[in-house]
Formats: sequence, C-alpha cells, structure tokens
Amino acid sequence: MTGPLTGYRIVELTSMLTGPWAASMLGDQGADVIKVEVPGVGDHTRSVGVQRHGLSSNFLNINRSKRSITINLKSTQGRVVLEKLASNADVLIQNFRPGVVERLGISYSEISTVTPDIIYVSMSGFSERGPLAKKPVYDPIIQAISGLTTIQAGSDQERPRLIRTILPDKVTAIYAAQAVTAALLARERTGEGQHVRLSMLDAVLNFLWASDMGGQTYVDQPVSNQAAASFIDLIYETQDGYMTVSTMTNKEWEALSRAFKRPDLLEDPRFKTPQLRGHNVNDRLDVVQEVLLSKTTREWLDIFDQEDVPSAPALTRDEVIKHPQVIASDILREHDHPIAGRLRQARVAARFEGTPPSEPRGAPQLGEHSDEVLIELGFSDEEISALKASGAVGNESYPA
Repeated sequence: MTGPLTGYRIVELTSMLTGPWAASMLGDQGADVIKVEVPGVGDHTRSVGVQRHGLSSNFLNINRSKRSITINLKSTQGRVVLEKLASNADVLIQNFRPGVVERLGISYSEISTVTPDIIYVSMSGFSERGPLAKKPVYDPIIQAISGLTTIQAGSDQERPRLIRTILPDKVTAIYAAQAVTAALLARERTGEGQHVRLSMLDAVLNFLWASDMGGQTYVDQPVSNQAAASFIDLIYETQDGYMTVSTMTNKEWEALSRAFKRPDLLEDPRFKTPQLRGHNVNDRLDVVQEVLLSKTTREWLDIFDQEDVPSAPALTRDEVIKHPQVIASDILREHDHPIAGRLRQARVAARFEGTPPSEPRGAPQLGEHSDEVLIELGFSDEEISALKASGAVGNESYPA
C-alpha cells in the first residue's frame, strides 16, 4: 500500500464500525494496518449484513486495506505478542469498554512502557468518566442522548426521530482518523507519543454544535423549547418524482422567480429579503411545491441549469451509481476480491496529487496474515507453532 501515510504502522484492536472504519481510512491512505481479532470469532461485522462466500458487505466496506492476525489477549503469551506488535507500531487504536484494557494489561500506561512514542487512541461511547461511562453503547443510544433525534424531528415538541444511517458511528470514525494524523504530526515535532481519548458523544456534540445548537450557544440568554422553522421538507414532488431546490441569496431567489416565470414573487412582501423568506418559510415552500408539480424532474433540472438555480434530483441508491456526476468523479471503483468476487466500493475520498494512494486492498479473512506478521516480528517457525498450540494466537489457515 502506498499513499501519504506510507511507512506508518497501526495496530487496531476494535470491532463493529467506528474503530474499524477509522483504521480502514488510514489504511486506504497508505498506513500498514494490522487488525487484531479474537481467534475463531473475529469482528462481529464479519457475520452481519449481505453475505457472499462467508464475507459480509459490512465487513468488506469498513475493513479493507488491512491485514488480520488473531491473538488471545487473555493469555500471557498473547499479550507478549501484542506488546511486540505495539513496539513495532506508531499507533494503537482500541474501543474496548472503559476498564477492559486495564484488566487485560494492555492499557496506555502498560503499552507506553514498551513503546514510549506510541500514539494510543481510546475510543468509547460516553468517555471513561461519568454515570454512563461503562454502559454498553450503540449508535441509536448516542443519537438519542445527544439531542440528534430531536433535531431530526424538527421540534422539541415532536416525536424524536432516528436518522436512517449510523451517523454517530461514522462521524466518530472520521474524528478518530483526523486525531491520529494530528497526533502523528505532533510527534514529528516533539518526538513524543500521547494518549488520545475520543467518545462518540464527544464527536456528535462537536458535530452538532456547528449548526444545530444556536439556541444553546449564548450562556446568559434563556432558551425556550426549540420550535421548528418549518415541517415542510426541502424535498419536493414533481410530475414524475422528487427533487430538491435551495435558494439562499437574493440572486438565487431572483433566478428561481425567472425559472418559474413568476416575477410577482420578487414583489411579494413576504419574500423580499432572506430574513422575510425565512420568517414566511411555509408560504415560500408551498409556492415552490405548487409550481414544481407542473413539470417533470428532468424538465425542471434543465430550466434550473439555465438560470443557475441550485437543484438536484432525489435519487435512489441504484440511481446514484449511474449518475453522470458520480461517474465523472470516478468515486466508485470496481475490483476483484479473492473470496467475495467482484466488488463496487468508494475510492479514497481525498485525492492526493503528490502522494496518490494505491488501490485499496480487499478486506482480510480472519487471521489471514497471522504467520506473515509473526515472522515480521521475528518469531521463528517453532515459536509460531508453540504460540498456536498454546492458543495464544489463532490457528486459521487458508490455501496459498
């Protein structure tokens, strides 16, 4: 693997989505990611979702660009292997529940004794302190407690609603990948490693504060229950489907009026300024919806293109992969996985012109690279056989 992170080694002790996807992003950018899994069991996502030849699409999409080794971390010899692995690594990422790494003897204080300059990342649901610190956490739990479900509902008075994708998991993964690169950059300057802590709640609240917590920003200003500006969605119906149209500036509102052949909208006292259009949002959206029903989505897209009105069709997932812009961006790539067959996946999102990443390596089978990694660490064939016989490492084997 080549890319901007070529030369860095990351040990990943995570499962589910957040940690694995964070590590996969770093692997996609050239880091040598070694995923440590439980012998004979592996990451839970190996068995979740659409399956082909024993590999799930979930696992394939968030565990590419890695090697897999199976280690029994509850055994003394297993911990010796992990310590040796960590001593040859730049980063260790773990997402055990708070307190588990201390019980296993692989906490930051213990690993940093072996590798003082290690970047050790601890990911959790609620952080290591507080009344919820040791509770089990999944994405819907964070959506609920962060206020995200109320934001999605549109008002504090409405029934909270989940976002139909695991946004807290994904946001936390992106924050984690950024934190790793920032810590590595700091180490380049100082020569020192550090412990980086990140919780899902930390990440989601930071994410929401950028645009959704305006009423909670001013400390000395009382905040009433948040009311919705409008319950009308910005997805509009046309003669044959759905689309979205967004006008923020006066110039864009004028363009929309021309596209609609409705010059009266420019003189309507409800819509003369962005502030008035915001105050009279329901009236404005009703007008837009009424007009859009008169033509097909394609007809409106052509008209809006001529007037430079921001707009887009509301696509299904199957339509997305065929859209001309998606094809032109070359964001989706097809490649052959040795077990799962022909796959379609998104390429590395950022394009590095000076250090372009190589094509991502397909997600590994459980323990596929155990021998390879152990040999790199200096273990002899006899020592590897003894580790397998004792159960310290897994004994998975695959055809060459």
